[in-house]
Amino acid sequence: MADTSPTSPGPEPYRVPDADLDDLASTLAKTMAEVRQHGVILDRLGSEPESAASQPTDGAPEAEAADGKKTDGPASVFILALGGEAYAVELAALSDWVNYLFLPVYGREISTSRPWCAHWHEHPEAVARLHALWLAWQQFTDTEAGLSGPSTWHRDHLDQTLAHLRAPDGPFAACTTSAIRPNHRVLATPAPEQAGVTA
Repeated sequence: MADTSPTSPGPEPYRVPDADLDDLASTLAKTMAEVRQHGVILDRLGSEPESAASQPTDGAPEAEAADGKKTDGPASVFILALGGEAYAVELAALSDWVNYLFLPVYGREISTSRPWCAHWHEHPEAVARLHALWLAWQQFTDTEAGLSGPSTWHRDHLDQTLAHLRAPDGPFAACTTSAIRPNHRVLATPAPEQAGVTA
């Protein structure tokens, strides 16, 4: 049987005004960074082994088994508490956020009074502070944080982190900032004093 219904024209193509393309590209870049972060979180959740303690033992009620259960995963989400592959995965996700969102928006000009290091991931203090900032960003830019969440993140987290990271005596103070001397260098920290050692 032949189709006798009239053919309707296709939908009109949508045209984005040229003035809005920059905003659209920025929004898309932010969305892609968030999708990557969510992917890392999902990968992390999917790779965590199910604890043997979470399964009830024979003859024991489920409630008692749940009370005594302990997790085998990390005790903290903080990057310095992670090791091995978990650290590498978290650092990769942090690097995406730093490179695609943080630096394009907040990476001001580099100078001796406001140093920055392209090899920030080699500075444990910088990794720790940036990771904490990223965790707070995830919390305070979520819709559950309310309308004042981003403002709280800027005031309580971003401003403090930038003040410490980019201080003249901060973790990047030993890094060169000259374009003709782009080498990264880290000064050694003093060895801890040992108690009971006499000269």
